[in-house]
Amino acid sequence: MLQPRFIIHGGAGNISRENLSRDSYLLYAASLLEVNRQTASRLACGASALDAATEAVVAMEENPLFNCAKGAVFTREGTIELEASVMVSRGYRKRGCGVVLIKRVKNPVRLAREMLVRGGIDGNDGDSMKEGGGAQGHSVLGGPSAEALAKQWGLDMVDEDYFWTRKRWDQHKRGLRGKELLDCLGAEAGQGRSEPMQADGWDGHEYLSQGTVGCVVLDRYGTLCVATSTGGLTNKLSGRIGDTPTIGAGFWAEEWEESRSDASRQLASTTPKVPTLYNTLLHVFGDCLPRFDGYVNVEDEEDWLHNEKALSKSVRAVAMSGTGNGDSFLRLAAARTAGAIARFSGRSLAFAVKQIAGLGGDLQNSAGDRWGKTGEGEGGIIGIELVARKGKIVCNFNCGGMFRTWNDDDGKERVMVFSDEYEQ
Repeated sequence: MLQPRFIIHGGAGNISRENLSRDSYLLYAASLLEVNRQTASRLACGASALDAATEAVVAMEENPLFNCAKGAVFTREGTIELEASVMVSRGYRKRGCGVVLIKRVKNPVRLAREMLVRGGIDGNDGDSMKEGGGAQGHSVLGGPSAEALAKQWGLDMVDEDYFWTRKRWDQHKRGLRGKELLDCLGAEAGQGRSEPMQADGWDGHEYLSQGTVGCVVLDRYGTLCVATSTGGLTNKLSGRIGDTPTIGAGFWAEEWEESRSDASRQLASTTPKVPTLYNTLLHVFGDCLPRFDGYVNVEDEEDWLHNEKALSKSVRAVAMSGTGNGDSFLRLAAARTAGAIARFSGRSLAFAVKQIAGLGGDLQNSAGDRWGKTGEGEGGIIGIELVARKGKIVCNFNCGGMFRTWNDDDGKERVMVFSDEYEQ
């Protein structure tokens, strides 16, 4: 059995000590810690990664602090359209499922989970309509079709006004007023401002959530799962599909086998070459110095070859959940790209996530000269890497902050939003 690990995020963006008061931080921290403890308790009782990750996200879907389900942001038309997804490193035929344009399912992440779990159901007598419990072979579904399945499968359904919150409605209205002001004043609307108001009404200071919530879990059986849920971008166009339900963009999980010989080649590629001074001496006094061409450390060679088990393949796995500007994640297939870096370069997942979501990484660079002006390119990624039968927590972001909680290597509960501890 492995030591279970998990990490949870509650969104990322232009969070600063100026727009996140001490009281607000403590409120977020308390909510995240509650989900942390619930998740730790489930895993201690033997819960699967899929169940633990799903229920962690359910808890945040029912908390109006977070931009998902009950606390979701509004579209420009004043409606709410929800998205969610789950993905596992192994164990299910579909491996990953997403749901989009959800308006009446209380917990969209549970709908994504049901699609995954029921994905292995074959249609009776070749009836494809019954395959996947009615979802057939589809990995992503949305709108009335997805909600009909949710009702058929017995998931909790609600009226659309269940998701309404005053905080998000006020953000929506302020955004619309800003847009109307720009429309009336034209291109000169931003003149005289140190930071021009953006086309969606954002003034560059207020923290407007454009993130998701997510959880990544490694269970005692060695399976990784990522679950993610969101309301999307504040004042997005109706019908917009983001990265959260898009496999490979806002989430990813996979495992693969690596042989010891692969590891040895990676080690050899990083072994320092013979010093330049020796090469110089060898050129001058070649006949008087010993040569090391083809030298092999006998002990290491025997360690690799005397037992076939030493060459057997070991499992490595990764899982990630992203948060931030979803359109930027989509353009880069961000989560899958990070996974590919880790898998095919032999580098750690921490290195790969930094390349994508760290300061100066691909997400930031994708925004070009719009960086810092529109929210484009902002975001972060949490994840877990399974290597040598141990789970390693991974986290990086390029914006003001990212709400997150996890238990460190010593089992201590951690909650953070900025790169350093909150102080004010």
